[in-house]
Amino acid sequence: MPAYVIIGGQWGDEGKGKVVDLLSENAHVVARFNGGNNAGHTVINDLGEFRFHLLPVGILRPDVTSVIGNGVVVDPDGLLGELAELKKRSVDVS
Repeated sequence: MPAYVIIGGQWGDEGKGKVVDLLSENAHVVARFNGGNNAGHTVINDLGEFRFHLLPVGILRPDVTSVIGNGVVVDPDGLLGELAELKKRSVDVS
């Protein structure tokens, strides 16, 4: 199985989140390896509209393992807020 790495060459607003969302359809693992919650991306699917800042977009797919790597600067309040929003909308975050 091939591996895909999505890396931006700009300072954001490149559409990386959209590309990752599309590729995650056939992925086993989606990982976020660096950065913080200062930027984000929006995903719209059958479950609704979701805004991500820390969590990998693969978390919306039940058969995908989502990983936050040790290079990510985690804002605990931001992370807990994203998880709570997903739980409210019946997304499995375990």
